[in-house]
Amino acid sequence: MAAHLMKAKPVVAAIKADLSDKIASLPFKPSVHFVRVGEDPASVVYVKSKETTAKEIGMDAYTHVLPEDSSESSLLAFIDQLNQDDRVDGILVQLPLPKQIDADKVLLAIDPLKDVDGLHPLNVGRLWVGQDAPLPCTPAGLIKILDFHNIDIQGKKVLIIGRSNIVGKPAAALFLRRHATVTIAHSRSRDLPSLCREADILVAAIGQAGFVKPDMVKPGAVLLDVGVSRIDGKIFGDIDPQAAEVASYLTPMPGGTGPMTVAMLMENSYQAALQRRKYVP
Repeated sequence: MAAHLMKAKPVVAAIKADLSDKIASLPFKPSVHFVRVGEDPASVVYVKSKETTAKEIGMDAYTHVLPEDSSESSLLAFIDQLNQDDRVDGILVQLPLPKQIDADKVLLAIDPLKDVDGLHPLNVGRLWVGQDAPLPCTPAGLIKILDFHNIDIQGKKVLIIGRSNIVGKPAAALFLRRHATVTIAHSRSRDLPSLCREADILVAAIGQAGFVKPDMVKPGAVLLDVGVSRIDGKIFGDIDPQAAEVASYLTPMPGGTGPMTVAMLMENSYQAALQRRKYVP
């Protein structure tokens, strides 16, 4: 029996409806600002999607585009302007950035209270010690989609393939919060297929098309596909679609974990506005 496909669309619709109601009842409009440097085609699409979604749920949303050849100092100065502007609740700088700009310096420059991506080192630290903080959007979306489908996390063996700061590491922290037993695997892990076959929940986030084969999947496992590869104009995930014959649940690619990222960004933007303004609804 083929796995049940965990599509993002109904989950995103529920999140957007909930946020729209909450925002409509506020005495102010949350304001989120997106910063893009250059005209990277994927970044243009991603930022437009984020701005459109924010406006759909009732936020004020603005996109600022700096030239491709912008200096690091000019970008940092612009971020400082947004930090100081009391009308700005949330700031997101779209990655990747041009090679002349150090992304780590840029993330560090954003006011942690306005960091709707959840990537400022202070917020990363808060996440790991269990304090309230904006959650990195893609990992938070993974937890949300599991909850939507009533998939229990507590006590489960979770394998995360990939140790990036954006997905792998924060996903581990979130699964630990939910009392899972978590393993992070990567390019130097030994006998990765065996690790995969032990996992009740498997998160693939390495960007290698079809990497997880059906024979690497534990029967009845839950598969979360985060990797994105574009080959000949088509989009592929890290998990071989044939793995659906072995798993119980699987996020499709596309239409699975990707849209969840934008939805959780909206949740972070709403929460940032409340916390920064010290407003309790």
